[in-house]
Order: sequence, then structure tokens, then C-alpha cells
Amino acid sequence: RNFFTKRTKELKPAVQSAPGWKLFGKVPPRENLPKDSKIIQQEYEARTGRMYKPPAPSARRKNIEFEPLSTTALILEDRPANLPAKSVEEALRHRQEYDEMVAEAKKREIKEAHKRKKIMRERFKQEESIASAMVIWVNEILPNWEGMRATRRVRELWWQGLPPSVRGKVWSLAVGNELNITPELYEIFLSRAKERWKSFSETSSENDIEDAGASVADREASLELIKLDISRTFPSLYIFQKGGPYHDLLHSVLGAYTCYRPDVGYVQGMSFIAAVLILNLEEADAFIAFANLLNKPCQLAFFRVDHSMMLKYFAAFEVFFEENLPKLFLHFKSYSLTPDIYLIDWIFTLYSKSLPLDLACRVWDVFCRDGEEFLFRTGLGILRLYEDILLQMDFIHIAQFLTKLPEDITSEKLFSCIAAIQMQNSNKKWAQVFASLMKDNKEGDKNHSPAPKS
Repeated sequence: RNFFTKRTKELKPAVQSAPGWKLFGKVPPRENLPKDSKIIQQEYEARTGRMYKPPAPSARRKNIEFEPLSTTALILEDRPANLPAKSVEEALRHRQEYDEMVAEAKKREIKEAHKRKKIMRERFKQEESIASAMVIWVNEILPNWEGMRATRRVRELWWQGLPPSVRGKVWSLAVGNELNITPELYEIFLSRAKERWKSFSETSSENDIEDAGASVADREASLELIKLDISRTFPSLYIFQKGGPYHDLLHSVLGAYTCYRPDVGYVQGMSFIAAVLILNLEEADAFIAFANLLNKPCQLAFFRVDHSMMLKYFAAFEVFFEENLPKLFLHFKSYSLTPDIYLIDWIFTLYSKSLPLDLACRVWDVFCRDGEEFLFRTGLGILRLYEDILLQMDFIHIAQFLTKLPEDITSEKLFSCIAAIQMQNSNKKWAQVFASLMKDNKEGDKNHSPAPKS
């Protein structure tokens, strides 16, 4: 009894340390816990009294000035010991290839640095030019507007682009106010628009609103269609989106105009024109400029969808198209690609949707100076700029390309192409060509009119 009791007491700690593992030459799992490499190193140094020294770097690294930082540098590495060593010729060739790669990378870097410096120089030069031009506009031209606007000096300065700080003022003066609209009149039509919006929200469903908006009998009903279009206006800017700082302002200007001109109503494309004006003018001034701008013959023809007048504009455009770009004109003719496919969108939005905003504003600058002629001259400038590309395309690709122009188009390239366009045909200018087309149309109508009854 005592023997077994004692044996049990002796075995108790042994059972806890799992002695069965030792019978097979193993140690228990908890005795084999992994140790950190630093602890192992410290135990080794304490046991042997020696300090651990890392092995010297391999001899194959001695000839390399730096560790390879990319796969390109691996070309200089020697092969592993289990493979045949490189020959002298191969090593020299690899060194030459590597040196060429480094030289090419340095050349690229220097080229990019020069390009960045050039851009900065041009930007600085442009800012200086704008600053000096602004002084001239503010101190000399604007105080003497009527006497100086038509002078050669002012027209040349105008062509170079208006300084942003005076752009809105110059646009307002150039467009004029033939309609004699006052800020008070704007408030009256804005109040009417707000009443209409309120009545629509209370009585109409969205489908009813769209049907009403399409009705010719009540163009004011197109007020509700404005909401759908505002969110599509310069979507990348976000300032016209719902909750943005200019959303309600754009809504107000378009709504007031729809009540002011119910015979025209709201037409897609108007929101882009109003948005550009809002970015450059105060609310009431933007409305006055907007209403007067849309009252010009070309804009009125397009926004009222006057087909006969639109066809006259297209015909006049084709006269100058054939005169300036005969090869591209014949290419378009071979595919029966007519101007309405691409011009309608350009004219409706005055290029503000098709071109980058800063470039569109520069087009607006000269449009305010030269009138409708410049809109069609700009169209020809775009075709001239991309003539070589367009000559290689078929109908579908041309239509797609002109609907969405490249985003990297620059004002220097475009305006140099516009400057090269001659708006003269057989000694006739744009206004004369258009007037002759109108005259031919009227004579044609007379010839086809029924004979008077006896």
C-alpha cells in the first residue's frame, strides 16, 4: 500500500509532463515552443562566450556599387553558384545594356523636367499677359467703350481672350440689351416661375409634367423639364448639381426665361448657355444677357426649331466648308454626312458642352465680338484641326468623334486653325452668302406660289 501510494505521488508530476512522449524519444509539444531568433542568439553567446558576427557579403557583390533596386538592375547580377558563370563578353554586354537603360531613363527625366519648366514659363507668361490686359480693359477700354470697341487695337486684344475679371462685363456690353429688360422685370418672371413650380408640385405627376412640357399650347409647362436637365449641366463641376452653390440660381434663370418667352419655352442646351453666363455675371445680369443672346437671329432659329432657317445656316456653312477644306468636304459628301449631325449640338450650346470650359469661354469672347459668323468659323476651325484624322474615318466614327471631341484640345492650336479659315467666297462674306441664300429661297417660294384667282 505504501509502495503504491509513494509511486503515485512520484508519478503525479511526471504525468503532467507527458512522460509517454519520452519513451519514443520525443518531447512534449509545450516543451518545444518556438523561440525568437534574438533569444537563441543571446543563449548561444552566454553558453559559448563568443559574439555572433554576420557572414561577410558574398564576393559577387563586391563589383556592384549599389544593391539592385529594380528588375532592370538584375542584369548586372552574377548567376547563382550552381549555374555556369558569365563570360567576360556577356558581362561586358550586360554592363553596356544597363548603362544604356540608365542613360535613357536620365534623358526621359531631363526631357520631362524641361517640359514642366516650359509649361510653368508659359503659364507665368500667360498670367502676366492677362494682368497687363486687365489694366488696359479696366482703365482704357471699358470707360470709353463705344468709341474704342471697333478699333483695331481693341479687336486684336479681344482675339487674344478676355481677362476673366472683365469677361462678364464685356459680354454684357457686346450682347447689348435690345429687349430693355430690367432687374425688376426678371424678379416678376421669376415669381411667376415659382408659382408655376408650386402648382405643378401640388397637382401633377411626373409623367403628366413631361407630357405637358412637350405641348406647344403651353410652353411654360416645360418649367419642370428644366429640373431634369440641370443635373446634366457641367456634371464634372458639381456646382450645378442639386445641393451645389449654383443649382438654384441656374434653375431660377431658366425658369424666369421660360415664363418670359413661353413661345420658345425651355429647350435642351439652354442650361449650358445660362450656366456659362452665371459663372461670369450676377443673377439679374446673367438673365438679361441670356434673354438678349437667345433673341439673336441664329439662336432664335435654332431654339425655335425653325427648319427652313436652320437649313439656310447649314447651306451657308457648306459653302465655306467646300472653300476652305475641299478634300474633307468631298469625304463627308461621299458618306452623305450633313452638317446637322454635328453642328446642331455645337450651335445649341455655343460650344460650351463640346469644348473644355476655358476654351469655350474664349470662343464666346470672339463670338460676342463677331456675331454668329464666328460660331460657324469655329466649326470649320475644329474640322481643320482634325482634318487628317477625319479623312481616315467612316461615317459612324466621324459622327462619334465630332459628337465627343478630344479633351486635350488647346486654345493655341484651335485658334491658329480658326485664324486660317477664310470667311469669303467669290468675294462674298458670310452675311452676303447667307443673304443670297435667303433671297433665293424667297424667289423660289414666289415661283411655287399658286396663281391669283381671277
